[in-house]
Amino acid sequence: MSRRPPGRHRHVRGRAQAPGPARRDGHQDVAVARSGLIMASGTATSRVLGLVRVALLGGIIGTTGLTADAFQVANTLPNQFYLILAGGILNAVLVPQIIKADTHEDGGEAFINRLITLALALLTVVTILTTAAAPWLVRLYFDTTNPQALALSTTFAYVCLPQIFFYGLYTVLGQVLSARGRFAAYMWAPVIANVVALGGLVAFLVLRLPSQAPPQEWTPLMIWVLAGSATVSIAIQAVFLVIPLRRMGFRYRPTWGFRGVGLGSASKVAKWTFAAVLVAQAGFIVTSKTLTWASDNALPGQDFAGRFAFDNAFLLFMLPHSLVTVSLVTALYTRMSRAVATRDQVALRADLLKGLRLPAVVLVPGVVVGIAFSPLLLRAFLLGNSTTQTDAVAVVAMALFLGVIPYGWVYLSERYFYAHENARTPFFVQVVVTSVSVTGALLARSIGPGTAAIVIGVGQSLAYAVGGVLGFTLVRRQVGRIGIASVLTTYLRLGVPAVLTAGALLFALHRFTEGHALARIPGAGLAAGCALVTAAVSWGVAHALRVPEVGELLGPLVRRLRRH
Repeated sequence: MSRRPPGRHRHVRGRAQAPGPARRDGHQDVAVARSGLIMASGTATSRVLGLVRVALLGGIIGTTGLTADAFQVANTLPNQFYLILAGGILNAVLVPQIIKADTHEDGGEAFINRLITLALALLTVVTILTTAAAPWLVRLYFDTTNPQALALSTTFAYVCLPQIFFYGLYTVLGQVLSARGRFAAYMWAPVIANVVALGGLVAFLVLRLPSQAPPQEWTPLMIWVLAGSATVSIAIQAVFLVIPLRRMGFRYRPTWGFRGVGLGSASKVAKWTFAAVLVAQAGFIVTSKTLTWASDNALPGQDFAGRFAFDNAFLLFMLPHSLVTVSLVTALYTRMSRAVATRDQVALRADLLKGLRLPAVVLVPGVVVGIAFSPLLLRAFLLGNSTTQTDAVAVVAMALFLGVIPYGWVYLSERYFYAHENARTPFFVQVVVTSVSVTGALLARSIGPGTAAIVIGVGQSLAYAVGGVLGFTLVRRQVGRIGIASVLTTYLRLGVPAVLTAGALLFALHRFTEGHALARIPGAGLAAGCALVTAAVSWGVAHALRVPEVGELLGPLVRRLRRH
């Protein structure tokens, strides 16, 4: 049966839609906030460990230079090709299909087993083919004339590419949990992965293997300790999800034969999702080549931000998005999928508004903090690197932070269309986003290697802004007015006090650190203190100005702290 959006009417086929508040009461909104908080806590722990991992990794391979880029290209190949060949399809298809399967007589168990069997078969084939193609794949992303760097990256890739299967397994099992409202384990599994990866880096140091060695000096032991521990960490992350699945009573049984189980609509979604991911990754090839070209053209003593530096800056950029937007929208996505299945347009509008306003409580002050204090934090955090190396990462992070909020808009609008099993519209939005981003990368290459990463960062932020505006313009055509004016008002009530507070703190740091007691405070402590003060003032003023999302999002955390 077609699941076309029912338009802007409040009545669908004789079934009156009740007003929003009657269908989505405060208890349900608190439940979303609570689910988001549970997921955010796991993501926060994982991200903190991830930052520690990045700091150790930067000390081992450096933050700039060809060795850093060689490992980064190889270790992110599994992510890139998993996304191209399977990841986007799984994310777009599984949750709506599993939710619809709940209406089956057996609770959807046979349907889910068939979906998982298909996904695992696809992942196995993809992993084997991409690992065999490692030499060609490295050349696709790595623009260098240094043969030793190219050979090192290829060897890293052979060890890292089996991660594709385990990334896919983690996504499949995690989506089954998410569709049943079990979010915690899905978000806490990466914590275990980071612990294992940290263990590999610590082993590298304990064995006293040489740090920041040039490409030609890497030995097989060094390669296996670094890349092997990265792959083992992803495998453990996936296998960990078997525990909560068994506790909820799910038992996987390989089931073949896919006709007559309702996968037709899923295949249509998958085709457009595949195309969108392919477009995005094609654009990223241009970005990766430009960044590795910048490293290849750096003279001795120059610290140009290349691929590894850019990816570290992007990790900071993703921190507020993954902690807040992904956690909250993941909880809302299940509700939106159900609202579409029941044709509840009023509830759908309410969820969209919630997805725009609730993340802003953390995102708006978070963006201000990221732009203002990234240099201070990174100088303290990346202790094994010089000031020029850390500043190269910080400036790129500041450029990327401009795009945090519009990136969230793009993410939410995509989930709205995926809930309608419409991946065609997100594909065209992705084409626009990638076109703007690629234009920035080409412009960066024409300007020069020294500023390439910064120009790319600004270009990506602009691309997300264009994509966010376009995505919600298309959403409004289907659901009518959402309340964008109230969203912008919320942003202003949070953002103005955050900007003023951060500005005052920067002035104080500049004025009083030299020769003052503040100079004896570690940089990480100063950055954390400034972030907390900025956020507290932003939340306090916004709460006084009656922004309800402040209490809604932070309330469960405050109540839990009071109990302890």
